[in-house]
Amino acid sequence: MTSSRFVTGSELWRAIRAEAETAMARDPIFGASLSAAILDHADLGSAVAFQIGERLGTRAAECRQFAQIARDAFREAPALVEAASRDLKSIAEHDPATTALLPPLLNFKGYVALQAFRVSHWLWSNDRTDLALWLQSESSDLLQVSIHPSAKIGTSVFLDHATGIVVGAFAEIDDEVTIMQNVTVGRRDGGRAPRVGRGVLLSTGATILGDVSIGDFAKIGAGAVVTQNVPAGCTVVGVPARLTNRPEAGLPAEQ
Repeated sequence: MTSSRFVTGSELWRAIRAEAETAMARDPIFGASLSAAILDHADLGSAVAFQIGERLGTRAAECRQFAQIARDAFREAPALVEAASRDLKSIAEHDPATTALLPPLLNFKGYVALQAFRVSHWLWSNDRTDLALWLQSESSDLLQVSIHPSAKIGTSVFLDHATGIVVGAFAEIDDEVTIMQNVTVGRRDGGRAPRVGRGVLLSTGATILGDVSIGDFAKIGAGAVVTQNVPAGCTVVGVPARLTNRPEAGLPAEQ
């Protein structure tokens, strides 16, 4: 099991609030925005819903509407808040650019885009497809992340830089995956969508197309075009992608 400084969601939320209070005391100008974003909320779900509203809405009424859609989803499906918690913990524990929780929650648009996708996927799964596609469209336009609501994405996922990311219909992405900017994961010729295993790294500009499986802890190099299966623990580069290594038999793949 991966170690964590925050065992429960309530501990995570207390840590976020403590960071916000410290930031408010250190910089009153920045701190002025923290009441609405953090301190006015009772839990992480409410704060994430607020961020979704602020990021996807272009007018005050839209901000409130998107935030309410997210709150309703979180109330009906608490697992969405647990996923948001895992995603945030993973960033704080593994991203060298930050060790805190507040910056990714407030400033990493990839984090908000991923939570907006989770809401849209919940809507899609509950036959509210028009509303789900509206959230996808707004995320694509305003955050430059377009994830079809029928896709399936695990937890502890990190969209790093989060610009130009496209994940098509019915794609499947497992836990602990890192996706860099300008990555495309989609079907080819209307066939089955890709399946991306646990702990995979999809580097900048990588393209994964068609009925392919990317094994656990594989690494896809920058600009690679993958149209064939990639074994677990392997690295592929180039156009078309080719293997640069193959794990020894019987040994677990390294991340």
